[in-house]
Amino acid sequence: MVAQATQSMNYDRILEEELLPQAEALLTFAYHLTYNQQDAEDLVQETYMKAYKAIDKYIEGTNAKAWLFKILKNTFINDYRRKSRGPAMKELDEVIAYQNRENTPYSSAHAGLAVENYESAMGDEVTMAINKLSMNFREVLLLSDVEDFSYEEISKILDIPIGTVRSRLNRARNAVKEDLQLYAQSMGFKDNR
Repeated sequence: MVAQATQSMNYDRILEEELLPQAEALLTFAYHLTYNQQDAEDLVQETYMKAYKAIDKYIEGTNAKAWLFKILKNTFINDYRRKSRGPAMKELDEVIAYQNRENTPYSSAHAGLAVENYESAMGDEVTMAINKLSMNFREVLLLSDVEDFSYEEISKILDIPIGTVRSRLNRARNAVKEDLQLYAQSMGFKDNR
């Protein structure tokens, strides 16, 4: 009984010290998977619930961020598969909100803090260019260039070979670069190289 209480206190300490500090990064990544603040928050909450249930498998002092991102990614994929198999259903609140919505543009003031931080860190053009990428390219780019994961960590999070990580990252960066070059040209900027 005493051993179980000590174990539980150790798990709580790991949760508090190693796992919870990753919440903002998880929320930002979840938002770019779901494009919906509420869904992103739900995904992060579910990730933490699963992480706590499996905390005995976590090796203390290892890369908590990579471990959580892998759980989040797998949860997102499983939820997506489950939703795509079932009939399309809308919540009553969603239908009412849609019918009562105002014709005003979306403001980042309505977004969560993580989304605001992401949007303020990059201009609208960069965000739009990243959002145009396919999910495979976007997630590798975000994990590498926004979240600072190494190729090896990204490989483990996404369950893909390191060569695929490098290839997708290169293609994603080139696509964003091309999009931004077109934007720059449309704004009258010239490449004087």
